[in-house]
Amino acid sequence: MSAKSAIEWTDVTWNPVTGCSKVSKGCKHCYAERVFHRPYPGRKFNDIQLHYDRLDQPLRWRKPRLVFVNSMSDLFHDEVPFAFVDDMFARIGHARQHIFQILTKRPARMLEYFSARPWNAGWKNVWLGVSVEDQETADVRIPYLLKTPAAVRFLSVEPMIGPVDLTGWLSTDGGPRIDWVIVGGESGPNARPMHAAWVRAIRDQCLSADAPFFFKQWGEYVTGRIIPDDSFDGGAVVETESRGLYAISISHRLDDEFAAVRVGKKYAGRHLDGRLWEEYPDIVEIHPQKKRR
Repeated sequence: MSAKSAIEWTDVTWNPVTGCSKVSKGCKHCYAERVFHRPYPGRKFNDIQLHYDRLDQPLRWRKPRLVFVNSMSDLFHDEVPFAFVDDMFARIGHARQHIFQILTKRPARMLEYFSARPWNAGWKNVWLGVSVEDQETADVRIPYLLKTPAAVRFLSVEPMIGPVDLTGWLSTDGGPRIDWVIVGGESGPNARPMHAAWVRAIRDQCLSADAPFFFKQWGEYVTGRIIPDDSFDGGAVVETESRGLYAISISHRLDDEFAAVRVGKKYAGRHLDGRLWEEYPDIVEIHPQKKRR
């Protein structure tokens, strides 16, 4: 199954593998698991399936696209044989007009795969990334990514459930570095809040290192400053930066000064400090429609 994607940083999804299993706190309210029953009614999310009939789909797309690989799974899940990954790369090699964005929470297995296959390591139309949700997962996963040959190495910091310092991995000292950072808050009925200060910190780290930054979404919450006001129950209101919203109740106190207010994904939006951040790595040669802003 493939479809024009609603994911802001890609064009289309390609799902030769479906089904996954949880490996860390970021997986707790997995979006893919939440919607899995729609295309696959009656099937359990941890039932990993290989779809050989979908392998040739990218070969039929003539217009260059950003292709997010396995939005409903993890290509480097233990139950995905490397032989099947080889079959996928055989098609990727024949579809050089597209950029394939491969994102994993299992970077050790990704490194194992590419270390044994120098023939497809570092292809220009393959971007490799890891998902991280907090400093702990960043510290574990990013070093594996930096050891893996890739034309572009990127991070998806989503759902962001804690502060993350990327300074050491964005450096320009001549060694491998992170080439692109995506940040997003969690959405869905059980979403956890994201502090605006965490987002700004990563944005500023990217600006200092001249690394492209893409802000995907706030998620269900916006951050607001707590203002004491004895006229309301609880003795405070929250003033947010989003459209001058005031909220009587404090959903989540983030620290002594700020709280998170649940307003819904649509209302929270994607603007950070008055603008959209939709920067990409330099991919004009392959995909002229996507330019760094």
